[in-house]
Amino acid sequence: MTLKEFFSEQQRLVDAALDRFTPNESEHPATIHRAMRHSLFAGGKRIRPILCIAAAAAVSDDAPAAIHAACSLEMIHTYSLIHDDLPALDNDDFRRGKPTCHKVFGEAMAILAGDALFTLAIQTLARIENADPARVVALICELSFASGTVDGMIGGQVTDIEGERQPPTPELLDSIHRAKTGALLRASVRMGGIAAGGDAAQIDALSRYGEHVGLAFQIVDDILDVEESSEALGKTAGKDAAQGKITFPAVYGLEKSREMALEQCRLSHEALSPFGERARRLHEIADLIVERKS
Repeated sequence: MTLKEFFSEQQRLVDAALDRFTPNESEHPATIHRAMRHSLFAGGKRIRPILCIAAAAAVSDDAPAAIHAACSLEMIHTYSLIHDDLPALDNDDFRRGKPTCHKVFGEAMAILAGDALFTLAIQTLARIENADPARVVALICELSFASGTVDGMIGGQVTDIEGERQPPTPELLDSIHRAKTGALLRASVRMGGIAAGGDAAQIDALSRYGEHVGLAFQIVDDILDVEESSEALGKTAGKDAAQGKITFPAVYGLEKSREMALEQCRLSHEALSPFGERARRLHEIADLIVERKS
């Protein structure tokens, strides 16, 4: 199976599971469920869930909890996008090529839709059947810390906001992106390993892979914001520069940023050496992240 076929298959599995775990749009109160589903099923690439599933497969052939972990990650990621797009933050009209949640349902409902996806993510993990309770607790801890304020996604968003119009320094850039984007990508592979019952050495190797691939992802994201069109990205291009955000091209320039992305990709491959052939998909995903155009 090619990587493209693997992605298509995993996207279908994740979407089917998300559909099961998310209240139907006709269920009362219907408006909030329509708003949640509008953003959740807007056509995302499902990178985080697929990283989670691929990490679980690198550890074990039997990891039924991985699909719950994968879906919880996509719920958190989508909630963060809904809130990022609000006028008080990035003020974006389009996401994944479609009108943003607040443009369709209004700001109040968009805020609540993001809140609801966060709580649904925790519920999804808490409802894993026939699982070791300690493993469920570990998954919930991993997701909540990666989403939080101390070295987590929200903390990175705060630093990003406060860093606007400040001089772009490597130190500030690193503190923003290791938390804002990197924390959840790192959690994706760690949660896959935890769901599959990985030992400490395996989780450590996955963590190092996640750190490197997460940094590569953000570097490429920053490059694409400069080089690609809004149509190609599915969101407004050039927003980072317009808002004075601290990005890799702003600090290092485009050519150096490309070199850095390739180096992070190389390091991510190195981190997977303990898994051998079982990590083939994780290797392929690392290359895809660096080579992508959207």
